[in-house]
Parts: sequence; C-alpha cells; structure tokens
Amino acid sequence: MAVEVSDLNQMQAAYKEAVDQWITAIREEEALASVDHSEAEIDAWEAADFREEDAREKAKEAKKNYEDALREKFFKF
Repeated sequence: MAVEVSDLNQMQAAYKEAVDQWITAIREEEALASVDHSEAEIDAWEAADFREEDAREKAKEAKKNYEDALREKFFKF
C-alpha cells in the first residue's frame, strides 16, 4: 500500500507534538526535583515522573509509526 505525503505529514506532526509534550513533562519533573524536601513534594515529583514516562512512550510510538511509514514509502518494507 502506498504511503501518501499527507499521511507522512500527519505522522510527522503527531511525532513532533508528542516530543513537545515529552519535553514539557521533563521540564515539569525537573522543576519539582529542585523544590523543598517534603513528603508532598516527593509525591508530586514521583507523579511527574509517571507523566514523563507516559509522554516518552507516546513519543516513541509516534516516532515508530512515522519511521515505519517512511520505510514503506522509500524502501517498500
């Protein structure tokens, strides 16, 4: 099945958006790593870690989808 340029554009945009969300999650976690040493702050930091990991997985999946489509278009596999 041929991969259309519009499909590639859509996958590329989805990948870029997922990476942007991942970067935002990393920055949120980083900000929490520098706060007071309280139990509530530790809980918030751990929650930010889970959000970062979720965003990372979404970015990796979007990247895989985009790469697979590029391989299909250019190398037919």
